[in-house]
Parts: sequence; C-alpha cells; structure tokens
Amino acid sequence: MSNQAIVVEDLVKTFKGDVKAVQGISFEVEDGEFFAFLGPNGAGKSTTIQVLTTLLNPTSGSVTVSGFDVGKDPISIRREIGVALQETGIDPSLTGRELLEMQARLFGFSKHDAKNRAQELLDLIHLAEDGDRKVGKYSGGMRRRLDLSLCLVHRPKILFLDEPTTGLDPYNRNAIWDEIRTLNREFGTTIFLTTQYLEEADQLADRISIINKGKIVASGSSQQLKKTVGMDVIDLSFQQNEDAEKAKEVLSSWTKDYRLTNGELTLYVDNGAYLLPDMVRKLDKEGIPPISLNLAPPTLDDVFLQVTGEHLEEKAVIKQEGVVSP
Repeated sequence: MSNQAIVVEDLVKTFKGDVKAVQGISFEVEDGEFFAFLGPNGAGKSTTIQVLTTLLNPTSGSVTVSGFDVGKDPISIRREIGVALQETGIDPSLTGRELLEMQARLFGFSKHDAKNRAQELLDLIHLAEDGDRKVGKYSGGMRRRLDLSLCLVHRPKILFLDEPTTGLDPYNRNAIWDEIRTLNREFGTTIFLTTQYLEEADQLADRISIINKGKIVASGSSQQLKKTVGMDVIDLSFQQNEDAEKAKEVLSSWTKDYRLTNGELTLYVDNGAYLLPDMVRKLDKEGIPPISLNLAPPTLDDVFLQVTGEHLEEKAVIKQEGVVSP
C-alpha cells in the first residue's frame, strides 16, 4: 500500500470567465506528515483545499486522497478525512458535549460509544470542565478547539485545517498548536495546514509549499527553504523614507539584493557580521544613521519575499468575545 496520503498531479481549477485559480500544481503529502501550504489571500490555497476535500471538482489533473480519486470516489475520501474550515456553523444553543455526541451519532456510533467518544475529545482539547456549558458562552479560542474536536470524532487519517488560528490571541493560538502537535506526533494523523502565519508553518510543519498566483513557487522543510536565501539579512530603520533611500545608494556596493518599504531597508549580504561595522560607519559619515538595526539569518518571510516579491501579511486580529479566554 502506498505511503502517500495525498497525491496531486498537474491540478488546474478554472472558474467562470477563464479565471485560473490553480495553475497546474503538483505535490505529495506522506502518511503522518505535517504539511503546510503558505500563500497570500487569492493565491489558490483555499481552492486547493476545497478540491482535496471534495467540495470542488478539479478542472483537470489528477488528485488522490488516501488512495481515492476525488472525482470518482468522494464518499470514500470523506470517511477518511476531517475538515476544519475558516467559517464554522456551530449551534450556540447546544453544549460542547451535545455537539460531539450528535456528531458521533451521525458517524454511526452507538449512544454509549458516542458518549465515550465525546468525553475522550473533551479531555483531549482541555474542555472537560466546560463540556456542559452552552457553546454560545464559549470564548473564541474555546469554540475553535471545539471545532477541531468535531473534525476528529470519526478518527480521520487526514486532517485538513484551513487557517485554524486566524483571529485568535497568542494564548489560544498556542493552545491550538499544542492540540495539533499531539494529533500529529502521538496519533500519527496526517495534517494539511493552510496558513498566512509564517511562524505557524515554521513551528509546526515538516514540509512547506509556497503557492503564489495559482502556482507553487517553492517547497521544502523550513530550514531547506531558508538556506535557499543563502545570505544574512540586515534590517535597518530610518526616521524618513528619504533617508532609507539614501542609505540604499550608500550601501549598494555591499549587497546582492535589497527591499525598501516605508523607511525600512532590508539588505541581503554575505558575511553580514563582518560587513556591519563598516556599513554603520559609512552611514554615520553620510549623516544618515539608522534608528535601529538587526542582523539575523534568513526567515521564512525572507524566503517568501524572494520567491514572490512581497511580504506575507501576518495580521492577527484579536476578536473581542465578551468572555475571558481560558
């Protein structure tokens, strides 16, 4: 039996008006792997995950999930997967326990087994003490954890998570990360994660693919991708954008590449630690000293910037739920 949980070959998805949301992408995900799909809004992430989860049919190409073809055997795929999309429809008038038991019954569990499975999952996501509270009283983080548990009722082999921590504060984001790590490392669940948070992919994923404008532009482990940048990164901040532009000209002979945005100058250089003192002295001599500077190895954001020409926005909006997060 193949050890490939997901195989995508030349996937194309076209919408009305000849809009190609996905343009011939190919990749594989191994059984038990934690795979992250990175990209900005509109890059094709959500379209891809909707095809993989049988919500959309591919225009062309071959897609198999858990050995089943998405076009020929979608029902078998749905038995093998769990799906947590960005928008959830959890009934706020029911308790967490009631929702879990109802979901288990829908998957064919007996009443007794449904109660046991609900308790197992409440324990797993650390909501055992709140299982009999109405979901309408849950905080955003609690609801997101409950949504995750609802996807796990039938013990899926593959779990699809579409931006699962968007809008959560750091505490609840870390709590979700812990649950996902447990599923992957202790239970061997294959994870397919789409995210806009670079730190999320960096911390969790075994392997990452970056999609941009419907095409995969880079793939590899976090470390492998960072090594492709091949240079140190120097970030300099200036009082005015004009100063940053002057600094770019002054330092141009030392850098192979640069990015300039709103008074922030990023330089990609070889032997950054060796060059930095000379750079600072040169800027002082020209009367444009930076207000701050930082020397660091490349990050995933630098990788993303290199392969797409833009930063991946990381805007974590903390929702005010009126309930203190646990």
